[in-house]
Amino acid sequence: MSHPSQASGGTAVISGTETADIRFPTSRFLDGSDAMNPDPDYSAATVILSTTQPGLEGHGLAFTLGRGTDLVVAAIEALLPTVTGRSLDGIENDMAGFWRSLVGESQMRWLGPEKGVTHMATAAIVNAVWDLLAKRAGKPLWRYLADMPPEQIVRAIDFRHISDALPPELALEILQRNLPDKPARIARLAAEGHAAYTTSAGWLGYPDEKIRALASAAVADGWNAIKMKVGASLADDLRRCAVLREVLGPDRLLMIDANQVWEVDQAIGWVKALQPFDPYWIEEPVSPDDILGHARIRNAVSPVRVATGEHCHNRIMFKQFLQAGSIDVAQIDACRLGGVNEVLAVLLLAAAFDTPVCPHAGGVGLCEYVQHLSFFDAACVAAGPEGRMIEHAGHLHEHFVDPIRIHNGRYLAPQLPGFSVEMKAESRTAYAFPNGSAWKDHA
Repeated sequence: MSHPSQASGGTAVISGTETADIRFPTSRFLDGSDAMNPDPDYSAATVILSTTQPGLEGHGLAFTLGRGTDLVVAAIEALLPTVTGRSLDGIENDMAGFWRSLVGESQMRWLGPEKGVTHMATAAIVNAVWDLLAKRAGKPLWRYLADMPPEQIVRAIDFRHISDALPPELALEILQRNLPDKPARIARLAAEGHAAYTTSAGWLGYPDEKIRALASAAVADGWNAIKMKVGASLADDLRRCAVLREVLGPDRLLMIDANQVWEVDQAIGWVKALQPFDPYWIEEPVSPDDILGHARIRNAVSPVRVATGEHCHNRIMFKQFLQAGSIDVAQIDACRLGGVNEVLAVLLLAAAFDTPVCPHAGGVGLCEYVQHLSFFDAACVAAGPEGRMIEHAGHLHEHFVDPIRIHNGRYLAPQLPGFSVEMKAESRTAYAFPNGSAWKDHA
């Protein structure tokens, strides 16, 4: 749906918008299946922001699992009047104020606040604006961020409700202490890429023979870390862990992900039963809101690490997970959080608590998104590369104008200007729900 807006004068102005409900029928092959989500259709609520500068468009999306994508699209459309008619210079000069104008819209805020459908809609819009700014600068987003002075990055963050754990002065200090090493870090990232792990071999709905074949192919392609889904049947998990550990050998990493299905005591017992296979972490063992439950599990299953974050809906939740010592690994999501501004806050929070960030990805567009966030983290925020990996899944990248590039189990640095989530026009047409050709054929 398009929403034209009249604007004129000087700098580029956001002058029109277009939204869409794009769905891919991944449930046909159980791609993406896990114990909580057995039959997802990977989907995206998309937004395109056009401007008064010819050819300059910003693309953003929020990842969903099929039904409900229309709700996120509706929330995007409800928030779009907040951005239409704004100049890019005005936004760039007050990024935190721009972000707060979206999350603080007084009547829409009641539906969150800063969580759920409205926050995902905020992320789609905010990320589309950052895509615009990076494209206007002629830089991939990670370099656009890395080239910002620390003071400008800090000014992009809303510190409300997190200043007790991350005051602006500490955020600035973290960024400034990495300045001397930043050129060498950027050069290393450009030359070597960023460490990663793959989930493509371990979906819950895959039979053992498919897991073995996919894992063997992944190892041959240079992957040193694979994640598998667990939580439906302990007997199945024991058998599948044995298959993967046999393929991986003793030195490669095996991560396990329960996608929230357990109770706290059940999680402790289940992870202890899988400890002979040396899992590197257990991801989302219980409800993503259960801060104290995660802490109990972490204390009980060490040295297995506890990771969570793909459903952690804002910086305040992350603050509490870190303050409570509930996680070993923070897993940001590019469009569960409220877009780049809030991701910056969480990256700096994690650095303040010396906790590695390993983003959640895999869903349509998420790998394209989070590569930029991890490359920026590695260039400017994190103390070092230890324990930091980007998730990878191998589907649906062919639908993007600037898809991820993987070599030898590592993400290569994005090079084209923008945030990499611009979907090809033919894909947007074919997979538009419910009238795109892919869905008519499916019906």
